[in-house]
Amino acid sequence: MKVLVTGGGGFLGGAIVRLLCQRGMTVRSFTRSHYPWLDELGVEQALGDLADAPAVARAVQGCELVIHTAAKAGVWGRPTDFYATNVLGTRNVLEACRRHGVPRLIYTSTPSVVYAGRDIINGDESLPYPSRYTADYPRTKAEAERAVLAANSPELATVALRPHLIFGPGDPHLLPRILERARQGRLRRIGRRSVFVDVTYLDNAAYAHLDAADRLHPQAPCAGKAYFITNGQPVDLWDFINRILTLAQLPPVQKTVPAWWARTLGSLCEWLYWLLRIPDEPPMTRFIAEQLSTSHYFSIAAAQRDLGYYPRVPLEEGLQRLSHHLRPSTGA
Repeated sequence: MKVLVTGGGGFLGGAIVRLLCQRGMTVRSFTRSHYPWLDELGVEQALGDLADAPAVARAVQGCELVIHTAAKAGVWGRPTDFYATNVLGTRNVLEACRRHGVPRLIYTSTPSVVYAGRDIINGDESLPYPSRYTADYPRTKAEAERAVLAANSPELATVALRPHLIFGPGDPHLLPRILERARQGRLRRIGRRSVFVDVTYLDNAAYAHLDAADRLHPQAPCAGKAYFITNGQPVDLWDFINRILTLAQLPPVQKTVPAWWARTLGSLCEWLYWLLRIPDEPPMTRFIAEQLSTSHYFSIAAAQRDLGYYPRVPLEEGLQRLSHHLRPSTGA
């Protein structure tokens, strides 16, 4: 079976590609850049942009399964860029699947599509989409997720996975931001209350996509649905961050700012950066302030039931694997 992985050279996409290769599947990756390590695995590489419909169609042709992980992530940037990649890009993937008769599509979503800036305690898939978002990433991912689930049909079975806070060696998003701010002395705890969040070790998030591939077909219970994917072990957010800092031989977070002030500062920073057209990411945004001052963790019961998913790598083992990559000598 030939499988296309969009974003196959990235953090999660790369982990999925490795697992597929271990299974002996023929894998094609669709990315904007060439990755030599994919050549070493024998992965065919198709280069292009998700917003380029003909390029997407060429990449999809001849595949029996598409795993769509590529996206524009982040908390800041031009809205048009998020829309072009996350919404138009996903529409292009859907159209290409229909045109070339691909029977199955797995879409990598995010729990942020149901986050409304308030606590989520053991949330499940009945949570609604909020009426408004404070960042373009969750807003465009939600629109794309809706399109994927609505496209489910006897000809194209679709499913969306929502892995939460993926961590592990090679993380280009969460860990580098935390470590950089800590080294610069700019990392602050937001609020004083304990907040609990889910995290997902990289391998578990990757295995969830293979679990979905094993179960997905037009009559499957998972077809046309979204599922939360986590390690199933909610953690105290700031204790977890301090553990990461300890592994990187950095001091724990000492200073605290009130949650209300962080949200106010986020609004001010966003307004100022928009007004002055500053391209860099602001030091604080509303979305970051909300995420760091609220609990958000989810039940994985539905994924266990319908996908056969379970976390292969426990939290402690994941942290142990990560520790080898967080020493200062590595430049992490």
